[in-house]
Amino acid sequence: MRIGVCYFPTDYGIDIRDLAREVEARGFDSLMLPEHTHIPKSRRTPFPGGGELPKCYSHTHDPFVALSFAAAVTTKILLGTGICLVPQRDPIVTAKCIASLDLLSNGRFLFGIGGGWNVDEMENHGANYETRFKLMRERVLAMKALWTQEEAAFHGEMVNFDPVWLYPKPKQRPHPPILLGGWSDYTLKRVVEFCDGWLPLARSRFTGKEAVSRLRQAASAARRDVSTLSINVFAPPPEEAILAEYREAGIQRSFLMIPDVTRDEILGVLDKYARLIS
Repeated sequence: MRIGVCYFPTDYGIDIRDLAREVEARGFDSLMLPEHTHIPKSRRTPFPGGGELPKCYSHTHDPFVALSFAAAVTTKILLGTGICLVPQRDPIVTAKCIASLDLLSNGRFLFGIGGGWNVDEMENHGANYETRFKLMRERVLAMKALWTQEEAAFHGEMVNFDPVWLYPKPKQRPHPPILLGGWSDYTLKRVVEFCDGWLPLARSRFTGKEAVSRLRQAASAARRDVSTLSINVFAPPPEEAILAEYREAGIQRSFLMIPDVTRDEILGVLDKYARLIS
């Protein structure tokens, strides 16, 4: 099992170039960055983690800009979104952005995606909470067409365009891996329909065996070869026993969360995490 890390890149935190170099130097597999375009002052939507929304949520860099800087100073680590809020993004612009990043990084991009939880944030982008997953599905399918077809067109209920040329194409073929976050059975149906991997959050009592079993059942029901899918656990406890259970169960990758602390503290955390790489 490969070990990567995830970090909220902020305007007050460690420089993303510095962090990327340090992550690669310690032998980690990947660096994932989350996305929030903005945080509405209304705070109408409660924070899913409970309590006050952490400061870092309203201070994040754009993930694709930050990942471009990280790509420029590294050569090995995979670079991804954990997660990209697809309902809040234009699919044509996003497809071009991802293809450019994947090509310029020599095929190192991972496309972690999700529907989002902040209702007022997505409404500011013209997206509706009740239909966000339908919108996400059509936008992902449209992006896949743009990446894989010379003259791509898409005609859905929420995304619609006639044949277009979009270049560059991604370095990875047919396209960068698409990893969908979530936990529900609906999430798994979406994973096996139009994604390449599952990105579940490590909840309490989460086990690798349960995750593998659930994905296999969903793949079987959809008649999809489960070997074409990966499980990538997000924010598990950084404990050897837990990661060993994931590894034994057949989990492909885990992303450990880097806390929102000072540069020196982050480097100390990376040193501790690096001991878990095997």
